[in-house]
Amino acid sequence: MRPSFGIMTPPQQVDYADVLRVWREADGIAAIEHAWLFDHLMPIGGPVTGPAHEGWTLLSALAALTTRLRLGVMVTSNRFRPPALLAKIATTVDVVSGGRLDLGIGAGSRPSHPVARVEYDAHGFPYHDAEQAVAALAEACQVIRRLWTEDEPFDFHGEHVRLTGAFGNPKPVQRPHPPILVGGVASATLRVAAEHADVWNAPGHDLEAAARRSARLDRYCAELGRDPRSITRSTVLHASYEHPERTREEIGRALELGFSHVVLGLPSPYPERVARWVADELVAPFA
Repeated sequence: MRPSFGIMTPPQQVDYADVLRVWREADGIAAIEHAWLFDHLMPIGGPVTGPAHEGWTLLSALAALTTRLRLGVMVTSNRFRPPALLAKIATTVDVVSGGRLDLGIGAGSRPSHPVARVEYDAHGFPYHDAEQAVAALAEACQVIRRLWTEDEPFDFHGEHVRLTGAFGNPKPVQRPHPPILVGGVASATLRVAAEHADVWNAPGHDLEAAARRSARLDRYCAELGRDPRSITRSTVLHASYEHPERTREEIGRALELGFSHVVLGLPSPYPERVARWVADELVAPFA
């Protein structure tokens, strides 16, 4: 599969103007095909009292001020928003962008990630165990797709999601619906991806482990009678400004292992013309 390259600008410890500058520059560079934010309500790096912009609100603003990039949140925490509300938010962004949204979604932060856990207590969100979080994710994927595609109101009575007279209008620009990217490496999450994902994302800090999870995803697809090649494999890699050769090595290894959707996470502060640097220093050798 032809590789595609994108950037990720975590909206923490930065100003809106900084993120907008990078996205507008990237929007004019064909080698960069997609751009991503993350979904945290407080910083998970640097001072916890520093700025952190809400991902979907910021994404809508960036969608209105770009024209070409595919865009999304890597990945939306299903713990933060009821799925029917998320479907409405995502539809609005797809409309604003003219049909450029990829819906990234996952179960939410791990209990073993204490820095991320802080934001749940700070915002009054319940923090259910992983089993419940993944089961709720599976129901959310069903509900979101139905709200995007069904032409009549429907009821949904799941264990975690209950809707009466649910209906989505307008529908997304993209038909039958925007691509769904499921992020996560737990076995239960992989089963959700096998059933619902168009793209599956694994973190790139251990590519060999991610490849083993990709093989497990293949097996889960086979159990469902789904062609595993119908799910694009995605990973996020850290872009090193000081050692681009190391990032290029990681990109090469990711491609060898079948991860054709490569997202390059940009550390802040963002240098001037950083998108051009990404294209020339990191992406060009693989074009």
